[in-house]
Amino acid sequence: MLTLPPNARMKSVHAGIIPSMSSKNKKKTPPGTIAVNRRARHDYHIEERFEAGLSLQGWEVKSLREGRVQLNESHVLIKNGEAWLFGALITPLNSACTHVVADPTRSRKLLLHRSELNRLIGQVERKGFTLIPLSLFWKGGKIKADIALAKGKQEHDKRAAEKDRDWQREKARILRKG
Repeated sequence: MLTLPPNARMKSVHAGIIPSMSSKNKKKTPPGTIAVNRRARHDYHIEERFEAGLSLQGWEVKSLREGRVQLNESHVLIKNGEAWLFGALITPLNSACTHVVADPTRSRKLLLHRSELNRLIGQVERKGFTLIPLSLFWKGGKIKADIALAKGKQEHDKRAAEKDRDWQREKARILRKG
């Protein structure tokens, strides 16, 4: 009889069953998170965050359930008083979209309240802020985007932030040992 630790997931491999311990090594993300734009925190100073709904097609929702999305090169633009998500890559599933021509990088409309949109328009046009998506997540059965009002970091800012992060890591290591 094979005994497994309680937190091990099962994978079937040919004839036998082996535990998968890879879940310990992965970074922790909140439950319901679909995708995270890690590059955004490195390249921008995040000033303010907003939650926006997404207008999606059926094949896109199925792909998001499978986690087939990348936000690395994406950004948010405001056109004609509406917010749009550009450059987000949602890879279509082979089985989900046989009769629909899927465009993986199409622009998707972000759903925000008018007061939030007016505020974002003012900040972007007058103060030179940028809108970037931070993450996609599930909330109440609907897909939401976490977008941020941000200013770009300069190269020396990135180095200073990396130096602070390394120092915090080293300090935690010392405290753990001592």
